[in-house]
Amino acid sequence: MTKPQRLYRDHDPRVRRLLARALGCAALVVLSALAAAGARVQQVHLAYRLDALHGEHDRLGGVIRQLEIEVATLRSPGRLDSRARQLGMTSPAQDQIRLAREYVPGGTGLAADLSLRADAGGTPGSRTRRAP
Repeated sequence: MTKPQRLYRDHDPRVRRLLARALGCAALVVLSALAAAGARVQQVHLAYRLDALHGEHDRLGGVIRQLEIEVATLRSPGRLDSRARQLGMTSPAQDQIRLAREYVPGGTGLAADLSLRADAGGTPGSRTRRAP
């Protein structure tokens, strides 16, 4: 009886390196595809968010326009006059009205006249110069 012979096969190291390279390239392709898909998902997510923000911006623009109209309505002279009459206020007499330029320093009104007198050493309201 003869003993069965076993074949001995010598493993080629190049095959192992080639297989490792192929697996590395395949892993790189898979990772690149996953990264591209992830970027696309993120892009779609951001597009939805941008659309929502545009809608919110448009809605808030409408609210701002409504509020500006309401403020203009509340500040209208006719409304203020009617509300003042409801509160019992009356129109001012002619001697109660002062023009704003009278109170602006450096102008030609009352404030300028008073500051000139004060600089000259006089008392406000007097026309004479005070002795030093």
